[in-house]
Amino acid sequence: MKRNSISPSNHLRTNLCAANSQILKFGTENKSRIDSQILKFGTENKSRIDSQILKFVIEKTSRIQRIMALALLLIVGQGEGFSQTLTQNTISTIAKSDPLIITGAVGTQNTYYHSSIGNGYRSPWGNSLYANLNVSVYGISMPFAFYYSNNNTSWSFPHFSFHIDPTYKNWRGHFGRSNMGMHTYLMNMSFNGVGLEYNSSKLRFGAFYGELRNAINDDPEDPAARRPQYSRLGWGLKAGYGSGRNYLDLFFLRAYDKVSSIDARWQDQVQPQDNVAVAVKGGLGVTKWLTLRGNLAWSAFSSDKRAQRVHTDQLDRWDKVFEARYTSLMRIAGDISGTFNLKILNATVFYRMVQPDYTTLGLYYTSNNYQSLGINASTTLFKKVSLSASFSGQEDNITRRQLYTTRGFVYNATASASLAENLTLSAGYSGYRQLQSDCKAHVNDTTRVNRIMHSLYLTPNYTIDGERTENAFSLSLSFTKNEDLNPFATGVSDVTTLSAGLSHSLTVKPWEMSFSTSLSHQQSKGYQTRYTSDILSFSTGRSFLKEKNLHASATVSLCYNDIQDQQRNLSVGADLSAGYSLAKVHQFSFSAGFNKYSDTNISADMASMGTTEIQLSLGYNYTFSLLQLKRKSEK
Repeated sequence: MKRNSISPSNHLRTNLCAANSQILKFGTENKSRIDSQILKFGTENKSRIDSQILKFVIEKTSRIQRIMALALLLIVGQGEGFSQTLTQNTISTIAKSDPLIITGAVGTQNTYYHSSIGNGYRSPWGNSLYANLNVSVYGISMPFAFYYSNNNTSWSFPHFSFHIDPTYKNWRGHFGRSNMGMHTYLMNMSFNGVGLEYNSSKLRFGAFYGELRNAINDDPEDPAARRPQYSRLGWGLKAGYGSGRNYLDLFFLRAYDKVSSIDARWQDQVQPQDNVAVAVKGGLGVTKWLTLRGNLAWSAFSSDKRAQRVHTDQLDRWDKVFEARYTSLMRIAGDISGTFNLKILNATVFYRMVQPDYTTLGLYYTSNNYQSLGINASTTLFKKVSLSASFSGQEDNITRRQLYTTRGFVYNATASASLAENLTLSAGYSGYRQLQSDCKAHVNDTTRVNRIMHSLYLTPNYTIDGERTENAFSLSLSFTKNEDLNPFATGVSDVTTLSAGLSHSLTVKPWEMSFSTSLSHQQSKGYQTRYTSDILSFSTGRSFLKEKNLHASATVSLCYNDIQDQQRNLSVGADLSAGYSLAKVHQFSFSAGFNKYSDTNISADMASMGTTEIQLSLGYNYTFSLLQLKRKSEK
């Protein structure tokens, strides 16, 4: 039986992947619905301008250096169309940085591969050449890279963008591509424009204006044209007072798509949108042990700002801010939580609700049409045992207008303990339950969603640290079961997995050498099939020479896979790698791998019962410094 080529340097990992790939996949896509409302939004590092350093830049640096810094800022603001992103530092960092540093590296990687059953489409020889250059001007890095491999060439250049955050006392300005903290339910996008913030110990306010999203306006006659996209503009305000547990903040966002930003021929395919949103968040320390927090947002949204307007006396009062149309919706989102901090227990109870179709033009994505209720708790016993648990339930169809209602429950409990000075133990359980019920229509009993999943694990660890040796032992046990509880289900999506692993590592201190051994077993049982995998591996490594600049390691592994009534094979692999560093700028690497596969299946033919694969790799890397203009030391 013919096999795919496997890289021997990754023999153990490949066999693990091969083992896992046979496990039947079960439906967990609905589980993500419980946590999909959690928005992850990117943050950028914020910095301050030190007035003392700024004064030093003006008075002490030469005219040429100031011209270079100014020209760099202009270049950063105008560059376009490159593949990497350049992060601009602050003026204070620029003043402290070296005027010009040029470094880089060149290298090559060459491999040879051979298989006794043929290489197929793979070439036995693989050669690559790479080079990169990094130009640092006043701390701003601009990387360039070149890569060549088997007649394929690629280049990469820095992408320049402008961003600066000047700060004076409690004031902070934003210029260029910036982030300014807004409400969770209002905005998590960055803006390309201007902004101003004031933050004192208790009082804070801010405002911004800029472009939230660039236009995509390719030639409509181009067959490979991208989907068109309007330029999105927005402005916002925020103000708040308080700190710690007691505070109140108000937020406002106005965003809209610019119709003229794309070709008229595209405008029939995409609808320009319009939005205004208001939000409030607050916190209240009721007692020393109880804190309440809440968020609430309103969003008026038009899916097509070209639709006919709606006129009433109440709506016309606000037409300067938002024009209501027949495509407009008004939706609400919010949450409330209570945190209890007691001597023996910390707990949080929360409730969250997002109405159907809720969104704003300041959010990349948001889940809606759900409500959830949950609790988290944790405690520590005897200063050695840590316990934590959580439970949350969520359901959609909060307006009861859908045909069906789906509910999900997620729960878990974990425990960790230090039983002795060198002995630790951790254990945990997690589960998931999903149910589907009637609403506007009756759910077909044969297709009704009714699933449950259980997962348990146990991991003890024990270490022995002596004068000459150090031993570490680890045992891992886990059990997972995913089952369809619908009485009409055939069990085709059910799966049960049991896995166990044992590992030992030994460090011989006088030799400065380490040895490790691991044994793992995994068995997955699904619909009319069973998969078993056993892996045994041994590895060692050590550094040599006085400067420890020569390192060598070796790994030997044995893997047995058995798919019931389909396939059974045994494989042996050995990997050897070595690296040597010369004068801290030359790095040499070598690796060799050997794999032997034996198909123990009775129906296997003689040609596939023994397969041998060999791979060799030789690499070299040289790092260099072309130019260094250092900043003069301060007296």
